[in-house]
Amino acid sequence: MFKTNKLLCYLAFGLIPSLGLAQQKDTPPANWFNLDYKKDGVMGISTERAYELLNGRKAKPVIVAVLDGGVDVKHEDLKDVLWTNPKEIPGNGKDDDGNGYIDDIHGWNFIGNAKGENVNQDNLEVTRLIRIYEPKYLSVLPSTPLSEKERREFVAYQKMITDYTKKMDEAASGKMTYSRIKMEMDALVKKIGKEPKDIKQADLDNAQNLTSVQKNILRNAKSEIEKNGFLSIYDDLQEGAKYFSDQVDYHLNKDFNPRPLVGDNYEDPNDRNYGNPDVKGPDADHGTHVAGIIGAKRDNKLGINGVSDKVQIMAVRLVPNGDERDKDVANGIRYAVDNGAKVINMSFGKGYAYNKKAVDDAVKYAESKDVLLIHAAGNDASDNDVVKNFPMKYFTDSVDAVIGEAKNWITVGATGWNLDSDLLAEFSNYGYRSVDVFAPGVKIYSTMPENKYKDQQGTSMAAPVVAGLAGLIRAYYPTLTAEQVKQVIMKSVTKVDQKVKVKGESGSKRVYLDEISVSGGIVNAYQAIVEANKMVSNKK
Repeated sequence: MFKTNKLLCYLAFGLIPSLGLAQQKDTPPANWFNLDYKKDGVMGISTERAYELLNGRKAKPVIVAVLDGGVDVKHEDLKDVLWTNPKEIPGNGKDDDGNGYIDDIHGWNFIGNAKGENVNQDNLEVTRLIRIYEPKYLSVLPSTPLSEKERREFVAYQKMITDYTKKMDEAASGKMTYSRIKMEMDALVKKIGKEPKDIKQADLDNAQNLTSVQKNILRNAKSEIEKNGFLSIYDDLQEGAKYFSDQVDYHLNKDFNPRPLVGDNYEDPNDRNYGNPDVKGPDADHGTHVAGIIGAKRDNKLGINGVSDKVQIMAVRLVPNGDERDKDVANGIRYAVDNGAKVINMSFGKGYAYNKKAVDDAVKYAESKDVLLIHAAGNDASDNDVVKNFPMKYFTDSVDAVIGEAKNWITVGATGWNLDSDLLAEFSNYGYRSVDVFAPGVKIYSTMPENKYKDQQGTSMAAPVVAGLAGLIRAYYPTLTAEQVKQVIMKSVTKVDQKVKVKGESGSKRVYLDEISVSGGIVNAYQAIVEANKMVSNKK
């Protein structure tokens, strides 16, 4: 899900797309995901009301691990809420605490090497699997004799090829289109003679000798430019061009394989002591944003207020620009558990798995150590009961049959701020059995690298809202187990007596949230505290 779901909602207008991500047209109030519907008129999770209930109650800081693409640990709104390894001496090149990781001060990076080099781009998992299966099955016919195992692989390979071909066609078309648009926009900027951030509407109105493409861009983007400025449109187009180029050049390129840089024994999931302590890496946008939602320092007159005021953020870098690898996910979970995390946020996902057993075993290990896992549902507007999104809460055997379910796992879909038929984010995955709760995930303002802040959206943003809530509960109610915290969150959701639009195979339909999730509602911090109080009282 990381870096693979952006800018796919553009609507064609000849060569020129409708600009910007499809999203709700109005603008939510600041800090909306922490606000309360009755008091503030938006479908936040009532965090601020929850703190009124907690006034005077003591709390013990809880470590929340952010398994992601990197976190800027020097950010002004995060530097005071970081986990710091108490037994490790910074920069001495030694494994002082004997945990197998040298200088892991604020976490660990599983997609780099001991020389400090880091993986940035990687394939999609479907690309990696095709690279494995293609030599074996490329020339196989439906009539070719195969063993039962080979037949399953061959059928899976055929599905992969169909999916891969569709993705490559879309990416190649997008790359060609956006490269052309980028060229035209760069020429326009050069013609005006100003930096994009300084270009005003008057500059665009007075521009002479525009090409037909440039005219179309400005015509279709006029309302967006008037609202957000030229730089917003320019950045969107630049990002679109990069997105599709990355898809073609890296994510779907079967000849590209960056893994040798890491230097691990990739086929051995028990090989765990690899990587480096650079938890920021070359692209920490996504992970920094996620970390801020969970626990950006509250009430410091900077940036934003994270959901929890008593968390310590542990940064575990394992998600590249492309799909994460199962071995790294498994080792990231184990690292977080072994180093004290009680909540783990996983804002990533993919449609294929290479070594699901390694991840399943790590999830079971986390469950045995009383650690709660929070996972984003995905941004394909699809039903997770039908279309798989890995990792998942279901344990499976060698023939992919479900043999169990993690009790320490919450899958999160995304919602917006208005209580209407558009409440469910148009990109959000859902699932009557496979998605547990919903949480705010549209236009979420949070931290970005280099002391910056920005709106982003996705189930990647909804999951850390729930991770922050879980951290809040575990900090103030430390006697509750991971499973009990999950029960508290599930039982305290806000039920909505309003049908929402959801995309189906035959077009959009309207459903209730309890038809597309286990809990049937949106997490509510205030009600969760009420529920936690009840649970603790009943335990006495």
